[in-house]
Amino acid sequence: MSRPRILLLSCIGIAVALTAMLYGNLIRPSFSSVLSKTMSTSTAARRPVIVVGSGLAGLSASYEALARGAPSVHLLDRAPKPGGNSIKASSGINGAGTRFQVAQGIKQDALFYSDTVRSAGARFKNAEPPVDREGLVSKLTAESAAAVNWLVDEIEVDLSVVAPLGGHSVARTHRGAGKTPPGAAIVIALLTKLKANDKFTISNLAEVKALVSEGDAVKGVEYVLDGETQTLEGTVMFASGGFAGDATGMLARYRPDLKGIPSTNEERPASHDILTAVGAELLDMDSVQIHPTGFVDPAGPNTMLKFLAAEMLRGEGGIMLSSAGERFVNEMETREHVSAAVMKLPASTDGDGTIKQWDVTLLLDPGASEAAANHISFYEWKGLLKKVKVRDLEPAVIASVDKYAKTVAEGTEDEFGRNTYGRWTLKPGEENRDQEIYVGRVTPIVHFTMGGVAIDEKGHVLRRHDGKLVPIPGLLAAGEITGGIHGDNRLGGSSLLECVVFGRAAGVEAAAST
Repeated sequence: MSRPRILLLSCIGIAVALTAMLYGNLIRPSFSSVLSKTMSTSTAARRPVIVVGSGLAGLSASYEALARGAPSVHLLDRAPKPGGNSIKASSGINGAGTRFQVAQGIKQDALFYSDTVRSAGARFKNAEPPVDREGLVSKLTAESAAAVNWLVDEIEVDLSVVAPLGGHSVARTHRGAGKTPPGAAIVIALLTKLKANDKFTISNLAEVKALVSEGDAVKGVEYVLDGETQTLEGTVMFASGGFAGDATGMLARYRPDLKGIPSTNEERPASHDILTAVGAELLDMDSVQIHPTGFVDPAGPNTMLKFLAAEMLRGEGGIMLSSAGERFVNEMETREHVSAAVMKLPASTDGDGTIKQWDVTLLLDPGASEAAANHISFYEWKGLLKKVKVRDLEPAVIASVDKYAKTVAEGTEDEFGRNTYGRWTLKPGEENRDQEIYVGRVTPIVHFTMGGVAIDEKGHVLRRHDGKLVPIPGLLAAGEITGGIHGDNRLGGSSLLECVVFGRAAGVEAAAST
């Protein structure tokens, strides 16, 4: 097999080979046989579970609903192919207290809750609207190990590699050892399992336009497929994603100050208004995450849609340098903190001011490069990272590399407070000049929306009634369309985790209501 073909197979969620796998006939009859034991012939007359959105939250809910006895699941997705943004996830999924941490020498991990609360900031203490933020975060963190175990043991996904990400006290972000990135690996495995069950149906290019209600309860959806409007009745679970790609709509409504900043999200309208039409409460809508590292493609620096430079590149040892060639931040701080530090630097002049981006270099030494080899091979193939020798760097960059390498080698205090150096192995001084390192230009990008519809711990969508938030009968949600979990800032690795924990919870509730 040629090198370009191998690189294509490692494409982060977008490669043709991975897409083909989503539709392959990889049948595992064990899933159908297990589910069939929970079914009875009397279920035929019961209503289906309707899942809107084919990212990890929707797939997790679909699987759990069927496993818990739902008569059928009909998944509706407006995109031409399944996977949503989940299939692009490149750093991994968080899990605290897993056997994989223990194998790496992390005997206990009791700090995930406090790390999440710290990352959430002042918004975590907001009492209005009256959402149980503490309960949501407790569920997310307490069930994280079970989520990883479920994916590994039940869905058969490799998540044996554990790495540190920014804002985490210990390494707890899990990914596989193979070439397939974690988001794609998880989505492919779940779809394979679901497609093996004849009670699961997926309709792509099916856009939900409205919810069908009767009194206070949701009874189904109205959607358009092949130009025809259709109605489907059943319990509804929404997992259609956030609004970071709705640049001229919801994003402009809540965060007009972000105009001109590139994004990792393709342009598409948000679904939130469909839920508010039946009374769903919104919260934290101005809480939008700016990821500090999106690649600026040298072949098209002014494009608004950019590839994410995975946070694990910094977790494995990568450093960030200003246009002057100097470090300026603890690269392992939260995304909010690192992005703010970048945006204090002088902005670049790309696009004559129509695009807001910065000129920052991401640099990985040989140790970090080897640890992130599967990611780097794709980025290098795309022209986003290039390999150079240390001696060919600018003098100011060489000085910064030597200074950082000396800190790592001697174990002295880092000037910016970084206390975890990943797999960095480069030594300072003349001996490193012929070593090959990777560099690429990065800039902050609009990445994730923490705000959304209010939910409880079981995934019920909430509306306001007599000063309280109460469930809307027949309506559930999970994933990025929901709010209240992440507050001001989401920790890397908690997006996939949120999708599994709350997607499965919503699936359980959906099955019980059919």
